[in-house]
Amino acid sequence: MPEYTKIGQAPVVLYGEPAERAFLFVHGLCGNKEEAQRFAAVVNPLGWQVLAVDLPGHNGRQDGVRLVPWEAVPELQNVRNYMKERWRTLGVRAVSLGAWLALQAFAGESVERCLLSSPLLDMEKMIHGMMAQADISEERLRAEGEIPVPGGQTLSWRYLCYVREHPVSWRVPTAILYGENDNLTSMETILAFARRHNA
Repeated sequence: MPEYTKIGQAPVVLYGEPAERAFLFVHGLCGNKEEAQRFAAVVNPLGWQVLAVDLPGHNGRQDGVRLVPWEAVPELQNVRNYMKERWRTLGVRAVSLGAWLALQAFAGESVERCLLSSPLLDMEKMIHGMMAQADISEERLRAEGEIPVPGGQTLSWRYLCYVREHPVSWRVPTAILYGENDNLTSMETILAFARRHNA
């Protein structure tokens, strides 16, 4: 039976019998921790537990934590630290935006393997694409701070600065599953990441 609890403010669910290895499962935008159930069904018999977390603002979370990297990454680091105390071997399984946040949270850590699905790997490129689509210059974004754009998203100067100040640094054996109809990350970006990080 799945075990539901919280680590700090983050709701989590744990799948699998006690083991020495565990994956952290991080869902994408509009996802939830229960998406990990299918992955757990595959890796639990192989001796891995799966700890899945609800990102801020997801699955009914109303605790005031926002889905911005300066709040979400420290929360994931807190979950990571909890995992390091409980399991000898860690893995990461992450989707879309959750992949970018997980790469930030686990940078420099000892992780046995990383499995990414349709990952968002170049956040700055994505932000610039949204800016171009909305015809918003960097100068305007800097001056206004935040600008709502069609589709319910808000462009943020602070977010862009964070992305530039925290480039992905990754040295973990990584495999990427990329959907051919992925409209957030181009194949060119996936291949560049794979070459740079030996994925």
